[in-house]
Amino acid sequence: MENGTVNGYEMDEKQDRSRSVISIKAILSLLLESVDENNHSRSVISLGMGDPTAHSCFHTTHVAPEAVVDALQSGKFNGYASPVGLPQTRRAIAEYLSRDLPYKLSSDDVFITSGCTQAIDVALAMLARPGANILLPRPGFPIYELCAAFRHLEVRHFDLLPEKGWEVDLDTIEALADQNTVAVVIINPGNPCGNVYSYQHLKKIAETAEKLKVLVIADEVYGHLVFGRNPFVPMGVFGSIVPVLTLGSLSKRWIVPGWRLGWFVTSDPSGMFRNPKVVERIKKYFDILGGPATFIQAAVPGILELTDEVFFKKTINILKQSSDICFDRLKEIPCISCPYKPEGSMAMMMKLNLSLLEDISDDIDFCFKLAREELVIILPGTAVGLKNWLRITFAADPVALEEALGRVKSFCLRHSKQFES
Repeated sequence: MENGTVNGYEMDEKQDRSRSVISIKAILSLLLESVDENNHSRSVISLGMGDPTAHSCFHTTHVAPEAVVDALQSGKFNGYASPVGLPQTRRAIAEYLSRDLPYKLSSDDVFITSGCTQAIDVALAMLARPGANILLPRPGFPIYELCAAFRHLEVRHFDLLPEKGWEVDLDTIEALADQNTVAVVIINPGNPCGNVYSYQHLKKIAETAEKLKVLVIADEVYGHLVFGRNPFVPMGVFGSIVPVLTLGSLSKRWIVPGWRLGWFVTSDPSGMFRNPKVVERIKKYFDILGGPATFIQAAVPGILELTDEVFFKKTINILKQSSDICFDRLKEIPCISCPYKPEGSMAMMMKLNLSLLEDISDDIDFCFKLAREELVIILPGTAVGLKNWLRITFAADPVALEEALGRVKSFCLRHSKQFES
């Protein structure tokens, strides 16, 4: 590959929208590279990536590795699995998800993926067609934009409303949708906002989607990680109103993001996705994918069945404590405001008031200078669609979180404008 050509064929940069998408991992890598390596007096604290395993207070239940070891030692799971997943894994996930639904999923509704990221790619690949568009939340998760770019799906953004707990702007969805709109994406519990939608709001979303004749992609990778006034309600509860594609994984709730065990589920009791042609298309696409390791899949039934509530409650308690620390400490920093106290997931959004800061041009400049001067990594809001906002991941050890936020406060004080009295 040379000068934009591959084997003599020129790549059209104007059509390559993937070049304009900012990857979270890429920008976090750049921030880490900007850290002064000669500053050995303090350690780097990263609050940028949603990987709780980086902090010692988060670890998976003993049930999970024991189930993996049992699967490995059995010697039964060293070969290939079915492209759509082991039957017992699909059945276990169908039973697990059905606990919260007014109907029962079958194993045929479940397809096993390498993490939720692959499930996102599958969903968009299945829906892509010439001229199609998809509605994505702003702020949101940039992997959707990246997958859409590679699938030549036009992206149209609807706003999440911070003053209303980051609820979906349903009027904007109605204004954006047309006959070529294939789906609307709903992330609940919310990444990057930490919001948890009420039953009533989710029902309104379903009714709006049904009115517009578009299906809902429900990203529920943070499912059940809630600690506020709203319980977690799966979008599939409204599958009788509108067809739902549910995406999820073990990654967050079980604290095993590196195991790459996710799922793509057709939550559709009316049966639209059971059309033989639709099923065949999905299966054919899975033929070209590489799923999770067979022994990881084989461990899933035991993990889902044997994990007790004590483990889940401990995780929730740590997240609640950390989110409270984050929200309270940030109130002490004049140039940062938090319009909404997080009630779920592992992240929250903060708004920058640049008029109170000297020599900080925007959110990206803020994050790079913060990394260099204070060795604290947080994500600029531009990466998730909101310029001059910041995303902070509070899934961190409380002591490290206190230290990091203290450094952010020192940084902001140092860069504050000095107003004459």
